[in-house]
Amino acid sequence: MSLFFDQAWFDARLNALGLSRLDVARTLGLNSEQVSALFKDQRELSLAEVRLLASLLAAPIDEVADRAGVSTPREASTSWQARLAAIEARLIEIRALLAGRRR
Repeated sequence: MSLFFDQAWFDARLNALGLSRLDVARTLGLNSEQVSALFKDQRELSLAEVRLLASLLAAPIDEVADRAGVSTPREASTSWQARLAAIEARLIEIRALLAGRRR
């Protein structure tokens, strides 16, 4: 994991896609000062922002998190996936119970 925001990587990725920091601001709903703070490693990205930025940059979430110096998205993503799997399993159980009552 990177310990700092990899400004050069983000700028190169934006340039390769024909995008700018203004596009980052629009995507994240931030102003230019807030985006500058991100690029200066003075503001950390949230998990939601990492996902949005990964989508904008067409890059894996883990790589964007690593390049941004964020340590939690991978853990949060795994936790989110586990919670979703538990919810889906419970939904299947509830549907089975309801189907049994209708008979």
